[in-house]
Amino acid sequence: MAKIIIDKDIPYIKGIFEPFASVEYLKGDEISPKDLENTVALIVRTRTKCNAKLLENSSVKIIVTATIGTDHIDLEWCRNSGIIVESAQGCNARGVLQWVSASLVLMSEKFDWKPADKTIGVVGVGHVGSLVAEFAESWGFNVLKCDPPRVNSEKLSAADGFVEFEIILKSCDIITFHTPLRRQVDYPTFHMLNINNVGRISKDTVIFNSSRGEVVETQALIAHIERGGCCCVDTWEFEPMINLELLSSVDVATPHIAGYSKQGKATATAMSVKTIAEYLEIPINDWFPSDVQKNRAKTHTVWSDVCSSIIKYCDLVTETATLKANYEDFEELRATYNYREEFF
Repeated sequence: MAKIIIDKDIPYIKGIFEPFASVEYLKGDEISPKDLENTVALIVRTRTKCNAKLLENSSVKIIVTATIGTDHIDLEWCRNSGIIVESAQGCNARGVLQWVSASLVLMSEKFDWKPADKTIGVVGVGHVGSLVAEFAESWGFNVLKCDPPRVNSEKLSAADGFVEFEIILKSCDIITFHTPLRRQVDYPTFHMLNINNVGRISKDTVIFNSSRGEVVETQALIAHIERGGCCCVDTWEFEPMINLELLSSVDVATPHIAGYSKQGKATATAMSVKTIAEYLEIPINDWFPSDVQKNRAKTHTVWSDVCSSIIKYCDLVTETATLKANYEDFEELRATYNYREEFF
């Protein structure tokens, strides 16, 4: 009977594999090489660093991360070692859209502006960024998009709404980041916004980061706020040890939960179950948590409707106050978060 180790904080998954495999649930950041003895499959989140130190002498053959990002996994090492790696791409896109829209509503109320008055720059136009750009356009924002890998692979241009990052910095009233974290030479995103280029942004520009903390340098955000700028932050450098100076100054502060909707989490778990079941030839077909209603792809293309309704689904004022008062419980707030019903 194959052994599977699963991060204990992945929702809805307990009891699914037990009839077919030996299953152990562990805290993600405490999974050790010793735990992996005789283990064939891992189902993890971002807190498990899957690299040579953890995996070198293991029997692991497949890793599935119930997240869209894979920067916690050494993909090259796994590939060279014959370990399959799969992720839950796109699972939380509408949840992040919900966080972005709620942040936009708060900023519009704070500064009394309307979408037609503003240009929003979407940096990273994959599953999440594409949705953000689509809905922002429907609400009346002027939208500029930045995604160099897509521009080069798909031959996109300004006619398609795609521009260079430098233009985003100089031209946008709101900049929202939705890139993966890439440290490689080709299309790196580590400290994409940094202390050296943040000065090119107008002091009135609002910065959102719900991608990865290291995409935006902490000191760049602090410098922007010191000039009078505003920031809304869900992902932080060095989390859970987040910078308290930055925390105290941002308008929106959440503990890396932008994509934490019921439907998004259920979809991520279902995708993970499907991948492992197929690999181990376990007869689990089209499983989805019975107590979660599948996303119905609702549309909210009228800005006034979003403004009047989003707080019922995503109360960022309360969540910001909670994190600022309990920052030392960052991981606990994240692990015990009450998943939101999706608005979109």
